[in-house]
Amino acid sequence: MMSVKPAVLITDTVHELLILGLEAAGYECHYLPDIDPKIVPEKIKDYTGIVINSKITVDRFFLQNAPKLKFIARLGSGLEIIDLEAAKEKAVLVHRSPDGNCDAVAEHALGMLLTLANNLCTANADVRKKIWRREELRGWELMGKTIGIIGFGFTGAAFAKRLSGFELRILAYDKFRKDFTGNYPYVTETSMEQIYEEADILSIHLPLTNETKGLIDEAFLNRFKKQIVLINTARGEIVHTNAILNTLNSGKLIGACLDVFENEKPKTYSAEQEILFANLFERPNVLLSPHIAGWTQESKRRLSQLLLQRIINEEEMI
Repeated sequence: MMSVKPAVLITDTVHELLILGLEAAGYECHYLPDIDPKIVPEKIKDYTGIVINSKITVDRFFLQNAPKLKFIARLGSGLEIIDLEAAKEKAVLVHRSPDGNCDAVAEHALGMLLTLANNLCTANADVRKKIWRREELRGWELMGKTIGIIGFGFTGAAFAKRLSGFELRILAYDKFRKDFTGNYPYVTETSMEQIYEEADILSIHLPLTNETKGLIDEAFLNRFKKQIVLINTARGEIVHTNAILNTLNSGKLIGACLDVFENEKPKTYSAEQEILFANLFERPNVLLSPHIAGWTQESKRRLSQLLLQRIINEEEMI
C-alpha cells in the first residue's frame, strides 16, 4: 500500500542528502538502486517522481503507465533516455545535473590523456615485472600541441579549463553556441574546418542525439590533416568502433582514450562485436575505462545536491 505522501522512486545510487532532502520536503522515498529496469514500468504508476541514471529508459509507453508522475530527475546529463516530447505533453518536469559531474569527467579525460602520452599503463606493468624499458617508453608532451574540443557545454568547458596550464592551443567548436569563450581567454572559438586542419588531439563532449549518433566515422577521422589522438568521454554511440580500429590500422589515429563504447554490456556482445572489441582491447595505444569518467565521491554528492535543488524549486533543465 502506497503512502498518502507523494512517493519518489530512486533507481540508482545517490548521496543520502537527496533522500533526506526529499523527505524533508514531504516526499516518501523508495530507494531501490538495484532494481531490475524491466519491472520499473510496472511499478511507476504509483509514483510522483523518479530518479534515474542511464539504465532506465523513460519512453512514451513508460509515461503512459505513470498517471501520477510529476517529475523525472536524471543523475548527470544525457537526455537520450527520456522522451522529452512525451514528457512535455504530460506536463512532466525533467530535471538533470550536467554541472554535477562535469569536473569529474574533465579530470578523468585529462588523466587518460596524460597516461596515454606517457605510456604509464605499460610502464607500470613493466616495473612490476622488474623490467626497465626507458627508451621504448619515451612519451610525448601536451605543450605545443593543438587540441580540438567538439561541444563546449559544461564538460567541454571544464576540460578546457584544466588544459589551460599546459601551454597548448585549445580550439573549441559548438554547432549550437556562438561567442561562448568570453570567460575562457585560453580558448579559441573556431570551425570544424580549422580543427580538421590543425588539431593533434580531438576530444568529444557531445550529447547523444539523432544528429550525433555515429557522427565520428572513418571519413570524419580521415579529414584530419595530422595524425591524431581521440578522447571520448561522452557517449559511445557517437563514435563508430570500426572507424577507430581502421584509423588505428592506417596510422591516422595514433592513440585513443575511451571511457564509453557502442555496447557497454559485454554479456550482450554479438559474435561480430566479440571480435571487434577483442581487437580494440588488445591495442597498447588505446586506453580504456568502464564509463566512470563522472564517477567520483565528490560528483556523487554534487549530482544529488543539484537535483534536490531543482526538484524542490521545480527548475526544469533541458
